[in-house]
Amino acid sequence: MSVIDEFQQANSKYAADFQKGDLPLPPARKVAVLVCMDARIDPARALGLEEGDAHVIRNAGGRASDALRSLIISQQLLGTRTIAVIHHTDCGMLTFSNDDLYQKLQQEFHADASAIDFRPFKNLEQSVRDDIAEIKSSPFILEETTFAGYIYDVSSGKLLPVNN
Repeated sequence: MSVIDEFQQANSKYAADFQKGDLPLPPARKVAVLVCMDARIDPARALGLEEGDAHVIRNAGGRASDALRSLIISQQLLGTRTIAVIHHTDCGMLTFSNDDLYQKLQQEFHADASAIDFRPFKNLEQSVRDDIAEIKSSPFILEETTFAGYIYDVSSGKLLPVNN
């Protein structure tokens, strides 16, 4: 059975007992969480979230530049007032530079990817601070927004606060 077939089978079981179709569109806890796409992180379980509680935005590294569009919509149209930025230990974004990836892509695809900033970083705490600063600098993010920054430890499951 392919993974896609497994998804269909799992969804059939999930939908058979589904009771949450009447949740309101805005997130109940008025929070947006920006977190890495790393498969070792389950944001709902790690943060105690249920369906309808929060917007969870995921991308490689949990980077602000990729998420700003979603964060603006989350605030301006759906009422979120808190933004949490979560990066994590043992992140793949720590393992390469833009030049490394440009070279790999050039060799594999014979195409120039230098117009893409893949946003790698070398320091976890600083990357969290940088992403919060980038979000705050947007004129479309509310000034009264509460921000929190964390590093998720993939070994222990703990959230480690980052002062921003």
